Amino acid sequence: MGNLLCCVQVDQSTVAIKERFGKFEEVLEPGCHCLPWFLGSRLSGHLSLRLQQLDVRCETKTKDNVFVNVVASIQYRALADKANEAFYKLSNTRSQIQAYVFDVIRASVPKLNLDDTFEQKNDIAKAVEEELEKAMSAYGYEIVQTLIVDIEPDEHVKRAMNEINAAARMRVAANEKAEAEKILQIKRAEGEAESKYLSGLGIARQRQAIVDGLRDSVLGFSVNVPGTTAKDVMDMVLVTQYFDTMKEIGAASKSSAVFIPHGPGAVRDVASQIRDGLLQASHHNQ
Repeated sequence: MGNLLCCVQVDQSTVAIKERFGKFEEVLEPGCHCLPWFLGSRLSGHLSLRLQQLDVRCETKTKDNVFVNVVASIQYRALADKANEAFYKLSNTRSQIQAYVFDVIRASVPKLNLDDTFEQKNDIAKAVEEELEKAMSAYGYEIVQTLIVDIEPDEHVKRAMNEINAAARMRVAANEKAEAEKILQIKRAEGEAESKYLSGLGIARQRQAIVDGLRDSVLGFSVNVPGTTAKDVMDMVLVTQYFDTMKEIGAASKSSAVFIPHGPGAVRDVASQIRDGLLQASHHNQ
């Protein structure tokens, strides 16, 4: 019916290309337009002004000879004031954009190592956008944004990269564990040294107390029992302690037999040795 009444409708965000006798005449904006077909006027086609997106997957090789698939996302649209150029100059806009993307990516990525490719993907996207903007503006298209959305190495390369990363993390963990063990050993050694030092002080004080106690006992016994000498009292005390010690060893030991000297002379020798040691200790303390 619209053709019979010479009226056409152009939808929103769309322009129509009007020709007269096969020659471009004007760009029709959205709305209703009169198109007298009997005077040679006709619609050649429509052109969308909406933002469009094209995802391009490009396989290339890095500087360190790793094949990667680079996925670029191109957002573009036709310019309303250059609609006739966008409509007539390009027969396949998407193929043209894809060719430029391939050209820039395959010129940029081979200059970079794999790690640098991941780090400099924004620079690659910028190079693609600049090249596309320069080329497509002549055809009536605007490049709104270019993104490198994925860089995918070969599966074997990805597995190797993951193994390298895992090994590096394990090495760091091992270093941290070794450092922790080193600190524990240092603290344990410091604790043992402090414990031995305190134990030594305790033993020294214990021996000093024994010497002081024996001295007081000898002096007190000599005063209370006339006619006894310090040597007699010391021999008696030492013999008593000797037998007390043997009793405690027999009670506390897990052995069923304890071999000790059985003669009185042996007891006298032991008493002499203990007495000489205690008197020397007392002399040094004075």
